[in-house]
Amino acid sequence: MLFVKCYQGEEKISSKQEYRVNERIRVERVRLVDENGENAGIVPTSEALRRADAAGLDLVEVAPNADPPVCRIMNFSKFLYDKEKKEREARKAQTKIEVKEIRLRPKTGDHHRSFKVDDARGWLQHGMKVRVTIRFRGREITYPELALEDLREIAEDLKDVSEIEQAPNMEGRTMFMLLTPKK
Repeated sequence: MLFVKCYQGEEKISSKQEYRVNERIRVERVRLVDENGENAGIVPTSEALRRADAAGLDLVEVAPNADPPVCRIMNFSKFLYDKEKKEREARKAQTKIEVKEIRLRPKTGDHHRSFKVDDARGWLQHGMKVRVTIRFRGREITYPELALEDLREIAEDLKDVSEIEQAPNMEGRTMFMLLTPKK
């Protein structure tokens, strides 16, 4: 069992080892759940340890804040393995949505823009969101309609693989639009 030393000198159980097992359970009486999942009632800790030892299993404190604490007779290493496996499956099931970005300027040429649009098409086909940003410099800010037209053309070019999640929007010296893949 791993312990972490705190600043006050007391020991706390680390996050990896969050259950007290067997002799680490230091209360007088526990509410016991046997290996079949049946409630055996409130018994002395020594009796619970004897039962766990007789079954060839571990006594694990599953609810330490209850009064009295709830302990269960089980194979602790198998329990930890199953718990870790469930956590891995849950992480695998999570979908991470990545947002890619293409940056342009109002005076970006058509040829250069087509390369950026092709990159965005690939990202959208792989399920990523794409943020199209047009940044203004100097006096370019006086012609936001040029950037708006560019964003509309990009959205039109990508309409077969994307939908507009956030319409063109001005924020400071940048105008941006967010595209998501079509379902």
